[in-house]
Amino acid sequence: MLTKEVYEQSRLRAINYLERAGVVITDAEKNEIQVAEYNMDDIENIGLELVVYVNTERCCAKELVLFPGQTCPEHRHPPVGNEQGKEETFRCRYGEVYLYLPAEDSAALSGDAPSGYEDFFTCTKRIVLRPGEQYTIPPDTLHWFRSGPEGAVVSEFSTRSRDEFDVYTDPRISASQARTV
Repeated sequence: MLTKEVYEQSRLRAINYLERAGVVITDAEKNEIQVAEYNMDDIENIGLELVVYVNTERCCAKELVLFPGQTCPEHRHPPVGNEQGKEETFRCRYGEVYLYLPAEDSAALSGDAPSGYEDFFTCTKRIVLRPGEQYTIPPDTLHWFRSGPEGAVVSEFSTRSRDEFDVYTDPRISASQARTV
């Protein structure tokens, strides 16, 4: 369970990482940073911090902050109604982010799921993003991501974000638990 103390510590750390990346946010945005810990009570390994700039019917823009080794759990953005699911582009601003997708062949296999969670990470094709590099994930594609040893700041540009419909590989996580303010 995310306590107020852990939330505040994570929020302040996230502000520091955004400043390191040269990302300027307003005081209101600093106060509205979200901390996702997925009800896992393991924020150093599973979780992320985010600033949502816009999330409309057509588009979404966010900053994602990951502390060193912090991981966003494996999930996908399924179709909702007549929409195909969220398409998202990750652009690294600071540090390194390791994005994992389903492997197409055994030559592409790699993986470094957080210790104790290995059973819930099936995507093994690793794509490394460094500052200025980006990758677009198609709708309804299983994926997860983790920061490198310096942590990471990633800008996310996507179609409409509907986190409440995300599907997680780990059965202990439901979409309703995914975001905690």
